[in-house]
Amino acid sequence: MPENTLTITDNRTGQTYTVPIEDGAIRAMALRQIKTDAEDFGLMTYDPAFMNTASCRSSITYIDGDKGILRYRGYPIEVLAERCTFLEVAFLLLFGELPTQAELKNWTHEITYHTMLHESTKKFMEGFRYDAHPMAMFVSTVAALSGIYPESKQVHDANNRLLQIKRLIGKVPSISAMAYRHNMGFPYVYPDNDLSYAENFMNMLWKMVEPKYVANPVLARALDILFILHADHEQNCGTNAMRSVASSHADPYLSTAAAAAALAGPLHGGANEEVLKMLDEIGTKDNVPAYIKKVKEGHTKLMGFGHRVYKNYDPRAKIIKWTAEQVFEVTGRNPKLDVALELERIALEDEYFVKRKLYPNVDFYSGIMYQAMGFKPAMFTVLFAIPRTVGWLSQWQELINDPEQKIARPRQIYTGYGKREFVPMEKRTAPAPVAAR
Repeated sequence: MPENTLTITDNRTGQTYTVPIEDGAIRAMALRQIKTDAEDFGLMTYDPAFMNTASCRSSITYIDGDKGILRYRGYPIEVLAERCTFLEVAFLLLFGELPTQAELKNWTHEITYHTMLHESTKKFMEGFRYDAHPMAMFVSTVAALSGIYPESKQVHDANNRLLQIKRLIGKVPSISAMAYRHNMGFPYVYPDNDLSYAENFMNMLWKMVEPKYVANPVLARALDILFILHADHEQNCGTNAMRSVASSHADPYLSTAAAAAALAGPLHGGANEEVLKMLDEIGTKDNVPAYIKKVKEGHTKLMGFGHRVYKNYDPRAKIIKWTAEQVFEVTGRNPKLDVALELERIALEDEYFVKRKLYPNVDFYSGIMYQAMGFKPAMFTVLFAIPRTVGWLSQWQELINDPEQKIARPRQIYTGYGKREFVPMEKRTAPAPVAAR
């Protein structure tokens, strides 16, 4: 019997089955052969929230949560954050290799060329309420681009796909900045092609009456690093939504909007805002022990700690912590940082948290840093969506080119009624109230 197999004995029938093991996994469809009789549908797996189910093969991002490892296309995230620009990393994620100097120059030019938004998009955004949430504006406007670029529906045309990818990467900072300015009541600012990707975003956010916006280089580099850290993160909620919608061959604008809608939830992209709320609730460094006590007693949650994947220190959190210190030298120290550092120190020493492997994640320091740079909490998830668009598009393209992928259609375990007899209106009675449990 081959070594890389799994032998299953069905105790209902006594029948034995041999299932191949590939890359540390078995195919769920291999279980369909396990039946009690010919009429049986076959065995299924039940896995709420996909806790232990692989839905695809991917060569983009590697994570080892137990060891705290994150790599893009094989490169450690620490190295990329230290030595690359965001557009270099975007090229890497999409095409599999770091660009040459000539390739990066051409790539940067092409992305910059697509930063301008069609005037109809601007009018669309002006139709939102004055206090519309920036993330709602982002999701809606990205989806609306599907109507501006109808050729994007030709998802099997490689050249057409690449054009839409460049458009999206170029335009999401412009959409985000317009959403911010709309929320603030400021006039929109057009892109400046002389600036880098991060600098141009800052220009569209914060330019007022000065003839030429000059970005602080420390803040621009910090933003670039944050974009690198958030560019992709394997099969998370937003990426799963992207792949699920894209499996129907929806165009990249609609698929990206779906992914961004998933990101908008407080359990996903909105987590760093929850960290700020927690730090505000704690108030001062002296109140940290009392808050820790409340967490251990089950009266509240420790936000920004723990992760579905990481059972070690999130490698992105280490980089953000270092980057935050550079930012605070420019902006002044955010008083929340002292509270955060004390919270981290106690949590990392306390057996309660160590035993549960609750280490700081990427959201723990990013919100403090964003706030110090001048962003309101409502913008935090939009800042996440800008770089993650690159990851989503990398995953979208990989899915389109994967011959094994079909339209997503999970199974279910039906728990409702069996066949019921129809009851005419005159014979229906109100059901008895369900007793409280």
